[in-house]
Amino acid sequence: MSVGLLLLRVLLAALLFGHATQKLRGWFGGAGLAGTGAVFEQWGFAPGARMALAAGLVELAGAVSIAAGLLTPGGCAIVIGTMAVATVATAGNGFWAQRGGCEVPFWYGAVAAVLGFTGPGPWSLDAALGMDRLSGYAWGAAALALGLLASAVPLASRTRTLRARRAATAQGDGRTGI
Repeated sequence: MSVGLLLLRVLLAALLFGHATQKLRGWFGGAGLAGTGAVFEQWGFAPGARMALAAGLVELAGAVSIAAGLLTPGGCAIVIGTMAVATVATAGNGFWAQRGGCEVPFWYGAVAAVLGFTGPGPWSLDAALGMDRLSGYAWGAAALALGLLASAVPLASRTRTLRARRAATAQGDGRTGI
């Protein structure tokens, strides 16, 4: 189990690193801040480039925490929250990734939630520093709750932006929006 948890942490962190640097630097075929910002704007996250920067930096922080197994519940909460936002933003395309759906962010968030409940295992900085008590049901539930709670802020902002756009479009078309 020790090796399995280490492998799971490192693989998830590597994927999150790639996911983040696609946004931040355009690496691994990503669009960089400008391109990702434009997509974020379409999804209702404004200003798009600033939101893409925040998402990328937060994903990197979560990746580092999870890879090192340091303050693992916090790193898991970061990933859960960020991926909950991405899941909602892409859910309109269905579930599967080949149609632009929410499969990938859902999976990253789900794996982070599992790690929140299991903890990072004995091959982690949490264990080396005597903080291996930061695992189990209470810490996993706290990571899940905190991540989902944190996702409410950008999702509420997105909802307001999308409503305002619909209202402006309805007025421009001569409709009342009712």
